[in-house]
Amino acid sequence: MRYNLGDEDLDARLRALVRDAVAGNPDDRDDDDLVGEILVTGLKMLRDNNDRGNLKLTNSALKEMRYAFLIFSKYQHVPKVTIFGSARTPEGAPNFMLAEDFARLMAEKGWMVVTGAGPGIMRAGNRGAGIDKSFGVAIRLPFEASNNEYLHESRLINFKYFFTRKLMFVKESDAFVMFPGGFGTQDEAFELLTLVQTGKAPLTPIVLLEAPGTGYWDAWRRFVSTLLDQGMISAHDFNLFFHTNDPAAAYEEIARFYRNYHSQRYVDGKLVIRMKQAPTGAQVAELNEEFADIVVSGSIEAVDATEHEARDNDHPELARVMFHFNRRDIGRLRQLVNRLNGWVGES
Repeated sequence: MRYNLGDEDLDARLRALVRDAVAGNPDDRDDDDLVGEILVTGLKMLRDNNDRGNLKLTNSALKEMRYAFLIFSKYQHVPKVTIFGSARTPEGAPNFMLAEDFARLMAEKGWMVVTGAGPGIMRAGNRGAGIDKSFGVAIRLPFEASNNEYLHESRLINFKYFFTRKLMFVKESDAFVMFPGGFGTQDEAFELLTLVQTGKAPLTPIVLLEAPGTGYWDAWRRFVSTLLDQGMISAHDFNLFFHTNDPAAAYEEIARFYRNYHSQRYVDGKLVIRMKQAPTGAQVAELNEEFADIVVSGSIEAVDATEHEARDNDHPELARVMFHFNRRDIGRLRQLVNRLNGWVGES
């Protein structure tokens, strides 16, 4: 059923308005139906006699998302790593220097670095990457210092709301590196892990990085172990993150994840994992033997691009495996991806 206002005349006028607005746009990809639904939602909110505060929140959030999408769209083919960490880490501190070194290494490897744009670890990350390789995804707060000086205004986005800002971190980044930090860093770490663990975000490298001897993530891991001891998480959830003191090891963890793996998508209820090198028949058999516990029905199969992917031109050139995943054991899924990555280069 079409999502509309329920008034034939108004709906026809609205569709005509959308068509007129995009007429002659060479980038129009027949997405006017979705834009029309966005307008319908706004008009329905008006009809619902929403409180003005609700309308202001929706309006601001949509504006923030639209502008952020525009900025990031110019760099969509460049890999990006987000660096999280404390705004209060002083320059010269071990973790500040480590963040700067790590960001410099990632920039040298062709990556861009995304931070929260502030001082501390964020400043170290942007300084290490350099102004031409840096993004700033800032939040307007009354008590924090202004944006750091290692950001160009063309890649600096200011947000009023944490939820829209977090959305951009997760949506636009290909890897995440967590440095020690306060409540904000903990919030970002746990939200990211929750999104991945529940399948609401695709698998992504998550690295816990700290200077030797600081002990921050060691203490965090001990706390998380109590969640395991009390049955609140699975032992396989520890596969979702990697802990190190070495920036080179952090880079290798990220590079290893993308050695073969490209992306994932659900098609007709089945998970499609796309990769650069297809597994052999023997390797597919090995996957079925090792990961039968996460397959609901049928088996893991090497397949060509599905009809849906071909229609959407969704990387039809890549190799694929497809199976009916239970959508619960994400840590085991990460192990499966590790196996696919480990086979690259083998005959």
